[in-house]
Amino acid sequence: MRIAIPLTVLATAFACSLATAPANARARVFVASYGNDANPCTFGSPCKTFQVAVNAVDAGGEVTAIDSAGFGPINITKAVTITSPDGIEAGVVPAAGADAIDINAAPSDAVVLRGLTLNGAGVASNGIVFNSGARLTVTGCVLQNFVGATATTGNGILMQPTAGGMTFTITNTKALNNQQAGIFYQPRIGSSAATGIIDHVEVSNNSQFGIGIDTVDGGTTNIAISNGIAFSDMIGISLFNGPNGLYVSIDNTTITANGYGIAANATAKVLLRRLMVTENNTGLSNGTSPNSIYSYGDNSINDNNSDFGVSPPPLPVALQ
Repeated sequence: MRIAIPLTVLATAFACSLATAPANARARVFVASYGNDANPCTFGSPCKTFQVAVNAVDAGGEVTAIDSAGFGPINITKAVTITSPDGIEAGVVPAAGADAIDINAAPSDAVVLRGLTLNGAGVASNGIVFNSGARLTVTGCVLQNFVGATATTGNGILMQPTAGGMTFTITNTKALNNQQAGIFYQPRIGSSAATGIIDHVEVSNNSQFGIGIDTVDGGTTNIAISNGIAFSDMIGISLFNGPNGLYVSIDNTTITANGYGIAANATAKVLLRRLMVTENNTGLSNGTSPNSIYSYGDNSINDNNSDFGVSPPPLPVALQ
């Protein structure tokens, strides 16, 4: 036998169930140009800045920009996703001498940054600085116009983990017009193994490296670079390792108008497939010992001032 339950009773029960949910449970919060940091960061009452929203969201939760605006710099200390939907420009312009986003998360934390525009405006130090955490994902972002006179300033993305290992994935992203590197992975002493993917990424007009990988102080590192462009950097892709292994595959990538297209040093092992390396001062610089640049034989390396070199390029002054 079926028993009819009045809608008013169901509505009352539903309201009671909501009332029993934890008041501070916020798996998803929002920011907007019209928001206020005194708000609870809900869709109806969004916050004004990313930092307040990140502080409010649950660990592992998501911060979403509702409309286009500048939402201020961020210090991240937990697992979180910060995202901007297609058609929305969520900007971050840090103060002079500061970073747009600093990540100091726990060893098991994953941080995802999606659809953000970080602009150093010729005065700020770095776009994204990853100091600690387990995983970093950057997708659909623009990082430009950061400045600095040392290796740890003037980078679009700087990954310098101080302990443990990390995994990073950088896709569909542009790192442009930075005074040091577009993307720079340089682990500190005590860090261990790392794996990385850099796919559909443009690095251009960076004064030192388009992509720089320096594992002198790190553990064994495996990185796959694919479907990208390195244009008009001092060194398009720079690979340098210490006593532990560095293994890099580069596939279907255009490397042009750089001082050095690809520079491999120490004992870095590099596998090349379907590359266009042209219009560089030196196409490939193989300063490894023993020779450890390998090719599938389907690369186009020509019309450089010198297609091949064996002497490693000089390190930028800030990195010596």
